[in-house]
Amino acid sequence: MDGFDFNLRKFNTSNIYSYFLNHEEATKQDLASSLNLTLPTVNKNIDYLTGLGLIQASGSRGQTGGRRAITYSLVSEAKVALGLDITKHHVSCVAVDLNGEIVAFNRNWLVFEYTDSYFKNVAGLLNEFIKANKIDEKKILGVGIGIPALVQSDNKTVFYSGIMDFREDTYDMFSKYIHYDIAMFNDAKASCFAEKWVNKDIMNTFYIMLSNNVGGAMIINGQVYSGDNFRSAEVGHITLVPNGRQCYCGQCGCVDPYLAATNLSQDDLAGYFETLKTTTDEKILDAWERYLDYTAQTVNIVRAVLDCDIILGGYVGAYLEPYLADIKKRAMKISTFDKDAEFIKLCSYKHESIAAGAALHYVSDFIKTI
Repeated sequence: MDGFDFNLRKFNTSNIYSYFLNHEEATKQDLASSLNLTLPTVNKNIDYLTGLGLIQASGSRGQTGGRRAITYSLVSEAKVALGLDITKHHVSCVAVDLNGEIVAFNRNWLVFEYTDSYFKNVAGLLNEFIKANKIDEKKILGVGIGIPALVQSDNKTVFYSGIMDFREDTYDMFSKYIHYDIAMFNDAKASCFAEKWVNKDIMNTFYIMLSNNVGGAMIINGQVYSGDNFRSAEVGHITLVPNGRQCYCGQCGCVDPYLAATNLSQDDLAGYFETLKTTTDEKILDAWERYLDYTAQTVNIVRAVLDCDIILGGYVGAYLEPYLADIKKRAMKISTFDKDAEFIKLCSYKHESIAAGAALHYVSDFIKTI
């Protein structure tokens, strides 16, 4: 019976806390009515969560002259999770709060090499980031690290890395200098997790990450699907142009060498899209036309196989709003079954989604413990 009471209390506490994650404020009566709980139950849980510093009284509500009901809200800064996005030439650092909002970020030039000094430098950048943003180390839940490699479910073991020289002991190299709990995530899976965080009602979706490499992630029944061998949704390695451009994987004609962001710009994607708005340079315009066609073809392949919504995200996805109608039009020209292209959507989490998604795993795990 005691176990039943404990589980019921935990269930109620979790539901009340989750309510605050989705509402800016609430009174005790709001909670009782919305969650079908008694006021004594709500009172106990409000006291408990307030004592933990996870919610706080934030104001009052009611008519002037009468007794006003106290409103409560989430203390989003009670905990923070950190995230890193590791690329060939940069390291991005982010901090996210319990609402999943990015509260601090920066990007640092650091050329990747599998050396002790590199991993020490990454840790140094992270420590500088923590100090510069006055982040309380006691509040840090952990550090999620997004990497362009495939990682086992233990979030420690790299088992495929064709883009950068990540090895089986990569986790040990990071943990040697980063003195917080760490976990590694495939970059596309991390980016998709951030998207799912923003759009909690997503059930079945394929996420295409158009970053310096092209990755993918698949959500089935609201969960990121990893596949039997943790290599699902690797859309970057679908053959797009038989015997085409060389891919880093060793094959020719994969999606990756055609849709990687580096096809558009090596180091200034924002500048590229600014130029694209006004340029008359035929070489730039022709290359962009081909990029749009390859995007539509890739979308069509995924749609034909999975018959679900497709989200275009990653570094390039953040800039595609002015071109979405054009992508849809091109997709319709080669679609067999669809009458419209409303299934093609753009990412909601437009910037730093890899680092943020890696960090958000810690926030998600923390919420489950409440």
